Amino acid sequence: MASANPWEQLSKGINLPFNPGIVVPALHEIALTIPTPPPIQDIAAAARAAVVGRLTGDVTTGMTVAVGAGSRGLSDRVDVLRGAIAGLRDLGAEPFVVPAMGSHGGATAAGQRAMLEALGMTEQAIGAEIRATMDTVEVARTPDGMPLYLDSHAAAADRILPVNRVKPHTCFHGPIESGCTKMAVVGFGKQPGAAQIHACGPVEMRDRLLRGIEALRSTGRLLGGLATVESANGEVVRVEGFNAADVGGEAERQLLEFAKRLVPALPFPEIDVLVIEQGGKDISGTTMDPNVTGRFWVHGLDDFSSPRVATIVLLDITEVSGGNVLGIGLADFIPASLANTIDWEKTYVNCFTAGPSGVRRSRMPMVLPDEEACMKAALSMCGRAVTEPKRVVRIRSTLHLSRCWVSDALLGELPPGATLVTGA
Repeated sequence: MASANPWEQLSKGINLPFNPGIVVPALHEIALTIPTPPPIQDIAAAARAAVVGRLTGDVTTGMTVAVGAGSRGLSDRVDVLRGAIAGLRDLGAEPFVVPAMGSHGGATAAGQRAMLEALGMTEQAIGAEIRATMDTVEVARTPDGMPLYLDSHAAAADRILPVNRVKPHTCFHGPIESGCTKMAVVGFGKQPGAAQIHACGPVEMRDRLLRGIEALRSTGRLLGGLATVESANGEVVRVEGFNAADVGGEAERQLLEFAKRLVPALPFPEIDVLVIEQGGKDISGTTMDPNVTGRFWVHGLDDFSSPRVATIVLLDITEVSGGNVLGIGLADFIPASLANTIDWEKTYVNCFTAGPSGVRRSRMPMVLPDEEACMKAALSMCGRAVTEPKRVVRIRSTLHLSRCWVSDALLGELPPGATLVTGA
């Protein structure tokens, strides 16, 4: 009888015809020079002050506000959310929290609540009620007829306030990418809101997002937003409050340009094997951030010319991902231990919502018994001869990149300011 676990045979180990000359190289730890603006010391206080400073006069006593909490990897997410809620209460509002994450969490209310709680955003921690549902209400239409949806709890509130990190998106480029606008139009729109934005190519996706925020703003339901920006080492370096005009407007656009300058970059133009220790939905919507690896694999959106990565090994995913591995196809090799954790129902729900960008990115990589087999496969299939030195880079994740580990072949190509960590 066939095993219920398709990777059982691989997990036990199989004989693979690796050339005996393939040797996994030793790696050296490298500290990278990254832009390091001074971090915010008291995140909750900064968030509270940003909300009060920007929204005074826009909030009336007793106004109910649905505050959006997402699934992305935000540093100090609990402090940011708690500060936003405190600021709203200072102004006389009655805030509550809704999961504003499209179809994440398996597109179920329980799954989305569980995802917030796994990220530390419990009612006790944030000091507010969490109301979770997948039901939506159409609240507006764009001039070309696209409906705008809101979570039904959010639609019943007087206003909504997205709280999100501003950063480059993984599926399109434009004046507005990931941030408060996207959470307002996509995250608050649950599965139908996310599906209609992601159902098209990168140019139309950008345009639908811009048209969508204008339509939502015209309803008067958008109070504003609270945005953070993180440095490459994961510290919050900006906390800014937005009013309704700022969301999707010049303030959010300028903050995106600032955030782009802080995106961690792989500091080598050519890499034979990139090893990523951990991916996940809290790290990137695509498990691994294409803005770091250079692989977008979306029709109509060019891959980066640098870095040119021949093969990618992904070793694990975060527990909070709940087995959702949209973007797993961006890797070439994974160990059976990772394959065993995949929840295909959650993954495919997210893939269908993602539309065209989910097709190639959801394909299964080659599954091998363990890390060593993945490494040897990558080394043997990266396009270099067995005896030729291989350019290998290992990183913890694509979220924060202040250090990496490199093979001997790259020690002569270290970028300016990078230093070899001795004794590592």
